[in-house]
Amino acid sequence: MIRIAPSGSSNAIAVALRARLRFAALAMAAVCTAFWAFAAVAQTAARPAAVVLTIDGAIGPASADYVVRGLSRAARDGAAVVVLRMDTPGGLDTSMREIVRAIVSSPIPVLGFVAPGGARAASAGTYILYACHVAAMAPGTNLGAATPVAIGGGLPFGGDDRGDRDRGKGDRDTSKGGEASKGGDASKGGDASKGGDASKGDGSAKPQAAPSRGREPDSAMEAKAINDAVAYIRSLAEMRGRNADWAERAVRDAASLSAADAKANKVIDLIANDVDDLLRKADGRTVSVGSASVELHTDGLAPQAIDPDWRARLLSALTNPSLALILMTIGFYGLIFEFMHPGALYPGTIGAICLLLGLYALSVLPVNYAGLGLVVLGLLLMIAEAFTPSAGAAALGGAVAFVLGATILIDTEAPGFGVPWTSIVAIVGFSLAFSLLVLRMLWGARRRPVKTGERGMLGERGTVLEWSGGRGRVLAAGERWHAVGDAPLAPGQRVRVVAVDGLVLRVVAES
Repeated sequence: MIRIAPSGSSNAIAVALRARLRFAALAMAAVCTAFWAFAAVAQTAARPAAVVLTIDGAIGPASADYVVRGLSRAARDGAAVVVLRMDTPGGLDTSMREIVRAIVSSPIPVLGFVAPGGARAASAGTYILYACHVAAMAPGTNLGAATPVAIGGGLPFGGDDRGDRDRGKGDRDTSKGGEASKGGDASKGGDASKGGDASKGDGSAKPQAAPSRGREPDSAMEAKAINDAVAYIRSLAEMRGRNADWAERAVRDAASLSAADAKANKVIDLIANDVDDLLRKADGRTVSVGSASVELHTDGLAPQAIDPDWRARLLSALTNPSLALILMTIGFYGLIFEFMHPGALYPGTIGAICLLLGLYALSVLPVNYAGLGLVVLGLLLMIAEAFTPSAGAAALGGAVAFVLGATILIDTEAPGFGVPWTSIVAIVGFSLAFSLLVLRMLWGARRRPVKTGERGMLGERGTVLEWSGGRGRVLAAGERWHAVGDAPLAPGQRVRVVAVDGLVLRVVAES
C-alpha cells in the first residue's frame, strides 16, 4: 500500500529547504566579503608608505629623540621614504648633530621639507636640510642664518655680547633665530646675502662668487666654533651635491635664502606645495643611501604621520628650563621640610621626585654651572630665612643670587631654551612670600603667652581626683598632678592652678 503525504507537509518541507538555501547563500556572501576586506587590508598594510615626521619649534633633546626613534620605526616597518617636515628657528648643536647622524645613517631615504608656507629652517634647521637625501621647500619659506652661538656666556641684563660669549663652556647651539645679518635675507629682489647670489626676482641664478670670509671672529674660541661649523656644513653639502659655497656664507655671514632663490642656487632640490606634491616631484630621482644608489618611487605613496608619543611629550615638557627650575624649587622645599619634620614622608617623597626630575632636565640642557650654583645658593638662602630668621638678609641675598643664576642658567639666545622673566619672578616671589609668612607666624608666636613649662601651667583649670588633709591629686592639662591647697576640696570639684612647685601644683577652688 502506498501512503501519500498530505499536501500541507510537502509545503513545510519546501519552505524549510528554501530557508536553508538562503542562509547558506548569505553565509557564503559574508565569508567572501570578509575575505575580500582582509585581503584589501593586508595589501594596504603591505604597501610601503611615506612616513611623515614633523619638527615644529626649537630643536632640543625631545626633538632629537622623536626624530631618531621615528626613523628607526620607519625602517623597521619597511617604509619607502621618510618626509621630515620642518618649521624651526634653530636649536641646540648637540641635538642637531644627533638628528643629522640619524639621517645620514638611515637605511631609507629622508626627504627634508620646509613647510607649510611661512615656515623656516633657520640655523640648525639648515644643517638638517643639507643632510637630507632630498631637500625641498614650500613657497614662502626660507632657510639660512646658520652662525653658531656660544653656550654659557653672556652676563645678565645686557653687557658686551662679544666678550660675554667668549666665557661660555665651549658647547654651542646653532640658533641665530633665522634672521639674516649684514644683508643676509632673501628680500631686496631675491638677493640672498651681502654679495648677492640669487637673481633679482627673475628666478635665474647669478654665477657663484667665492665664499665670503665674513667678519673676523672676536676670539680664538669663536673662530674654532665657526670653522668647525663651516667644515661640518660643507661636508654635508658635498655629500649631497649641493651648493657648499653658499652653505659657508650661511655660517660666516648668517646669509638666508627664500625658497625660489634656494632652488636657483642649488641649495635645495625641489619646491613643493605639500607632502603629496613633494612625493610626486621626487618620484624617479636617484639618491645615495649609504654606499648604494636608490631610485625613488614615491608617486602615489600614502603619507603616514607619526606623532610624538607620551615619551617624547614628557621629555619635551621636562626639558623646558622653566619647569626644570620649578621642579628644583619644589624638590628643595620638600627635602627641607622632611629634614625639619622627620617621618612626614610626603614632603620628602614629593621633594625627592621633583628634584631628580629637575636634575635630569638640566642634565640634557646646555647648563652654565655657575648659574646652577647661584640658583642652588639662592634657594638655600631663601629656605634658611624661613627656618632661621635673619631680619630678611638671607632672603634678600637668596633672591639676588637666584635671579642672577636663573638669568645665566641657559643661554637666552637659544630659541625656546631661555628662562623667561615671568618664571624667575614667580619663583622668587613664592619663596619670599613663604619666608614672610613664616616670619609672621614666628613673630605672632613670640607675642602670645607662654604655654609650656611652669609658666604655662599658671591659670590652668583642672578637676580634683582625690583630696584629703589639704593635699591630693588633680587632672590638669590632660595630666595627673600632685596638688596642695588651703581650702577643703572634694573629688570632681573644679580648681585653678595658682602656683607650681616642681611637680606639685598649688590650687584653689574655682569660683
